[in-house]
Amino acid sequence: MGALIAKQKKEYSGAYESLPLIDISGIRTRDRRRLRAIADEIGLAARQIGFFRIIGHGIDLTLVEKTYQMAERFFALPDPIKRLYYIGLSTNHRGYVPFTEKGDYPDEVSRNYEAFDLGVDLPHDDPDYLAGNRLLGPNVWPDVAGFRQTVSAYYGQISALGRMISAALELHLGLRPGAMTDQMTKPISQLRLLHYVRQNDGTDAKSVNMGAHTDYECLTLLHTRNAGLQVMTAEDHWIDVPVDRRVYVVNIGDMLEAWTNGQLRSTPHRVLNLLPERFSMPYFVAANHDTVIRPFPELVGQGGQEKYVPFKAGDHLERMLTRDFPYLRSQCPARASQGHKSVENPFEKRINKSVS
Repeated sequence: MGALIAKQKKEYSGAYESLPLIDISGIRTRDRRRLRAIADEIGLAARQIGFFRIIGHGIDLTLVEKTYQMAERFFALPDPIKRLYYIGLSTNHRGYVPFTEKGDYPDEVSRNYEAFDLGVDLPHDDPDYLAGNRLLGPNVWPDVAGFRQTVSAYYGQISALGRMISAALELHLGLRPGAMTDQMTKPISQLRLLHYVRQNDGTDAKSVNMGAHTDYECLTLLHTRNAGLQVMTAEDHWIDVPVDRRVYVVNIGDMLEAWTNGQLRSTPHRVLNLLPERFSMPYFVAANHDTVIRPFPELVGQGGQEKYVPFKAGDHLERMLTRDFPYLRSQCPARASQGHKSVENPFEKRINKSVS
């Protein structure tokens, strides 16, 4: 492994011009040596920049395109129909997110997108849902032919891939099998169907449609279909993520940075207004709601120091969603009086608003 580390350090020295591309076609193998090689390649990219691309992932690309089609069909519906599924009408943060439901980032010039948010589709009698957990429970399903069947099938495939990558990172980090994945049995993972729209052709193509931020969960898996995503390197330099429909982009989120005591990086990224219209489908791999995220002792080391204050996975996600969703603030008067700009994410300290 020492030679591989030296090789990657050499490749990652200086300014980044591209993200690592890793072939993970053997990630389902029982060959421990081959799996370890893939895990180390993933882990080293996660350590160096926190973003990487994967090919050989096994996701059905025909299903990916069908899922995009379902998103396009839904977002093409008249606004009054879409608002029947408004997320503010749900009891567990599921459904349609209109253009007006947003929490602006300071560097955004023209934030203009709508979304549809889903998660693990639990039954209506789920005890956590009945107890009032806002992040668990049944999905909201629009009356669009094929939507539920297609999106559910995609969710099944992408969530399984997220679990495999998490298991590979356990191996790379020297953790016991299941150290993280045993805490993902009923996760607060989310799938977002996103529809970005540039309001007019006069908008500066370099303006930001979604401002610089980190992702709140463990991992994000994103199919690359349209240009516009940019990643901040360790040198606070923005690089473009290339488009390749065979490829998924994976990045580290806040929960995993804390779990690994900072060995893996939750990396800022943003979306530019490059296209009049852009569709995106990020899947966020998360832990269970009540999982306490604190650095694994193996990654702190004897006599070492925990760099992160422990927090519940669900508490962190709910706090950040309250920053981003006005309807959640309106349901909590104390938070509404504070305003969304007073809610800070400690994992976003690297973001320099003057970087361009």
